[in-house]
Formats: sequence, C-alpha cells, structure tokens
Amino acid sequence: MRIGELAAAVGVTTRTVRHYHHLGLLPEPERLGNGYRDYTLRHAVVLARIRRLTELGLGLAEVRDVLAEDAGKDLVEVLTELDEDLARQEVAIREQRARLRGLIQEGSLPAEGPVSPELAALFSEVGHVSDSPMAAKDREILALIDTSATPEAREQLIGLLGSTFTSPGGVERARAAYALLDALVDADPSDPRVDEAARALVDCLPAELLPEAAGIDHDDSFLRAFYADFAPAQAEAIRRTLRILTEGRNEGGNR
Repeated sequence: MRIGELAAAVGVTTRTVRHYHHLGLLPEPERLGNGYRDYTLRHAVVLARIRRLTELGLGLAEVRDVLAEDAGKDLVEVLTELDEDLARQEVAIREQRARLRGLIQEGSLPAEGPVSPELAALFSEVGHVSDSPMAAKDREILALIDTSATPEAREQLIGLLGSTFTSPGGVERARAAYALLDALVDADPSDPRVDEAARALVDCLPAELLPEAAGIDHDDSFLRAFYADFAPAQAEAIRRTLRILTEGRNEGGNR
C-alpha cells in the first residue's frame, strides 16, 4: 500500500501518518526501488490501534506506552488512569457550569467580569460610590488582583476594602479622592493638588493593604507598568500615597 491508501483505509490523513512516523509511534516501511514506501497490513493494524486509543482520550505519549513492548504500564492501567482523569475533569466542569449559571441568573455582570463571587459582591455593594474614570481603573486593577491572588489574599483584600467603604464617611471620602484624582488627568506632577489627592487617598486606604515588606520598590517592573497606566500627576499622587502609608506603618512599628 502507498501512504495515501493506508491513510484512507484507516480514516486518517497522510499528514497524520507522517507525524506518527516522526514521533516513532508508527514504524516506517522500507522504500521500494522507485522510492515509495510500501505499507503492509501490519502498519494498518497499528495505525488503526493508534487512532482508537487517541479517540479514547489518550495522549500520544500514553499511546507510546501502550504500544511499546517493554512498557511499564499495560492498557488496563493506562485506561484506568485516563478514566480517573476524566472523572476529575467532570467535577471541574460541573463546578464551572454552576458558577456560569449563577452569573447568568444574576442578570448583571460587572464590566470587568467575570470575577470571583466575593469581588462581584463588593462591586455590587459599592458600585454606587462613583462612576469616575479613576474608579473604573480601580475596578480593573482589583479584577487583575482577583485573578492572580490566592484565596486567602483575596479574602483579606476584599474584607479590608469592604470595611473601608462601609465605615462611617467611607463612601464620601472615596468620592472626594476619586474627584481629586480625576482632576489631575491633565495636570503637571508638581501641581499642589497632587499632594491633596495623595492625602485624600491615605484617608481612604487602610495601611494593611500594603505588603508586609519594609518598603516598596517603585522601580519594580509591575509598579512601573502600573504607574504608566495613569496620567503623570495621577501616578505621582499614587506614589506619594504609598510613601505616606509606608512611612506611617514603619513609624507605628517603631513605637
């Protein structure tokens, strides 16, 4: 048989046959005098078995284990492991679908969504705080942190923010800070309002939001990218906010 005839007999493409040759899954036959490969029935049997195994969900590395004569695993063991893996995937898919149903049934997703249920609840609770551009940036950054944070860090962050907004005067302080920051969009970093905005932010944010490290490296690549997302005067206000919070925390620790 030629390669095209072999592929057609098993229901795969010639490219698939060549790929299996390259991976060493399917032995290459000898070439005839005219340069063509001459495939036998044995090649078709092996190729058909590879197809059946991949259709069951086995990866090509697992197929190699099954086909190898000296494999440490037999087919039953490999298929048992595959079945266990599929069972784990089923559980994960059920959990994902349950979360999706919850989001759909709520009828309103935050613009930054989907986010964790905890952050979605916070957004819902404080969504009325402000519709300013800086508030929108805050929500985007929180969604970013929500994606990468551990469950413990997420719980701590959202708890701190929630208590800040729900504390007496918390909403008013947040609105004032956002308004000051929005006003700096075209300002120079030396504008006196930069310090006023920084002080307003300090009044909104608990020092516990800062990392436990002794200081903040403003040359950190993430912080550089973070600052670059704001207008220069806004970025300077945030730098001063972090500096004031860090100094206040350090002074409190030295008492």
